[in-house]
Amino acid sequence: MTRLRILVVEDSLTVRMHLCELLAADPAFEVVGTAEDGKEAIELCHALRPDVISLDMMMPVMSGLAATEYIMAYCPTPILVVSSSVNRGELFRTYDALAAGALDVIEKPRPEQQGWDGHYLAMLKLVARIRVVTHLRGRRIAPPPARELPAALASAQRLRLVALGASTGGPRALVDVLGALPADFPLPLLVVIHIAEPFGSAFAEWLNDHCALEVRLAQDDQPLPARGVVLARPDLHLQLRGRRLVCERGPAHLSCRPSVDVLFESLAQECGPAAAAVLLTGMGQDGARGLLALRAAGATTIAQDESSCVVYGMPREAAMLGAAQRILPLAEIGPALAALAYHESGGRP
Repeated sequence: MTRLRILVVEDSLTVRMHLCELLAADPAFEVVGTAEDGKEAIELCHALRPDVISLDMMMPVMSGLAATEYIMAYCPTPILVVSSSVNRGELFRTYDALAAGALDVIEKPRPEQQGWDGHYLAMLKLVARIRVVTHLRGRRIAPPPARELPAALASAQRLRLVALGASTGGPRALVDVLGALPADFPLPLLVVIHIAEPFGSAFAEWLNDHCALEVRLAQDDQPLPARGVVLARPDLHLQLRGRRLVCERGPAHLSCRPSVDVLFESLAQECGPAAAAVLLTGMGQDGARGLLALRAAGATTIAQDESSCVVYGMPREAAMLGAAQRILPLAEIGPALAALAYHESGGRP
């Protein structure tokens, strides 16, 4: 069996030794190198070409964020962030690393934490299988401008809202989509992304800094806002009932809570053709059947295309089900939503 070659980057000797001992005990892994800072990580990534990197965020000399940006620009490698998530600054750096191309994040082990070792090894095996692409952010090159849409999407009924679902690769995808929308975007946007605690709590605040729209965490029984972004809370499903939002800790759906399917299916019942929904990059199947239910109810449905996905899992399932009216590159989804919203509201072209 070919073993996965892993580079462990961690400035704490105690944590680094613990991770290396875990990996040495699993025949699926081979630790090919260790590093104490981001600069050394970059050098070893170039020299060793590992299959996957376990990466700390807060390190001397060069941070994990800076290392992620460089690695994803010059030697793209699957990265699992291992973060202590102790403060707002480190949480924001973790989100920045995910937007720069890191694939997932796990909290550093704590003495009282049960099952962490197995979860860490499983996540490494998972991210190692993902084909990563070059991210130009580390080269400080602006992305190409979005192409003109062939035509505006149109629905038979005036839109009330837009919903978006995402998982692996979602932070960057959401920044790209929401960043393409102006501050006066005339519809509310409901968003579900798979980010568990403790990393989910500050994500709305981070996202708020990366787009012109106001981003807030959902509150149970709040009225549907007239505009702005409402983000599902970690570990709580988000639904629409009447014109009020519901946050509840129901059973996990496809191992996901919050679940994109749960949100989409509630919108199919409550809004039908008055909704537009987008399924973005992510592993697994969550959101595909919900998008199909929305399309069957007359809603406008969009899925991200394979070439622009970090993981072509959820959108692929939707495409196979025939759930998406349009399959678009990431750069075109924001402009498509803007064209649809202003077409429906009779506002700017």
